[in-house]
Amino acid sequence: MRIVVTGAYGFLGRLLVGSLLRTRTFGGAPITRLVLVDRFVDAGLPSTGDPLVDVVHGELTDSLGEVFTAPVDVVFHLAAAVSAECEADFDLGMSANVDTTRALLEAARAQSSTGGPVARVLFASSLAVYGPDAALPLPTAVSEATVPLPQSSYGVQKLVCEQLLGDYTRRGFVDARVARLMTVVVRPGRPNAAASGFLSGIVREPLAKLPAICPVDPGTHVALASPRRTIEGILRVAEAERGTGPGKLTGRLPVNLPALTVSVADMLDTLRKVGGAGAADLVTVTPDPAIEAIVGSWPFVLDSRRAATLGLKPDPSFLAVVQDYVADHPEAVAM
Repeated sequence: MRIVVTGAYGFLGRLLVGSLLRTRTFGGAPITRLVLVDRFVDAGLPSTGDPLVDVVHGELTDSLGEVFTAPVDVVFHLAAAVSAECEADFDLGMSANVDTTRALLEAARAQSSTGGPVARVLFASSLAVYGPDAALPLPTAVSEATVPLPQSSYGVQKLVCEQLLGDYTRRGFVDARVARLMTVVVRPGRPNAAASGFLSGIVREPLAKLPAICPVDPGTHVALASPRRTIEGILRVAEAERGTGPGKLTGRLPVNLPALTVSVADMLDTLRKVGGAGAADLVTVTPDPAIEAIVGSWPFVLDSRRAATLGLKPDPSFLAVVQDYVADHPEAVAM
């Protein structure tokens, strides 16, 4: 069981790798090698020196020969350029998201066409594939049956990759699964270039006694998932056997991971409960029309029955999400 994780040193990649190394199994089978691929490698992480781990340092498109030097059974494809940077730089988004994904799929296709295993590929997509259109407004609750009409280049690129994965699966080149992720909150560390990054920042920074900017109206509603629930969902979709009934993955349709729907105002109220009034006072509302346009196009109520058949549930409350963050990152909390 040789497993590859792209974007392995990113935020979600580190959490996923940590989970795989704790169990050292996938779908009940022992992992024999875990290959971590990333442009940036943190040699100080315990996972880097784990005897189960091989590290491939560099651009994924330049490293595929090394990645597939031995048979690959499973790929977690997490590497991507994020929403705001894709909107600012169209070519970057197309290269990092579409071209890289296709190159990965072609490498997996070459493996299966020459008698190697049909790789199981988990692709981390996004609720950004959805958006309102004048001719087709979003329904009250979005499901996998809702027509995706993304309103950002990032969303379009994710949707293109979803369709490629579906066709490569239809033709038997790979066994691909798509998990559409909600906005993951609270992310530790420094802010990233995602349009949704402020949703972590308005909690993370004030709890560390740092100021934060909220670029949207506090009445804005969003669909969130904690890091813990997100990794649980990624693993469950990847490990599920194909078939019908509870616990089975039916068809090639993506899976929308469960969402907790909250308003930004709700988030700030929770911050006040956890960190006190002083923490909430560190957040300044300064509207940014570009961010509002991207975030406002995303659905915030989702029909998660498909995820529920896999045993997945949303976070119980935003208070629970923040309490998880405080428990997991006590060194980052000063309030």
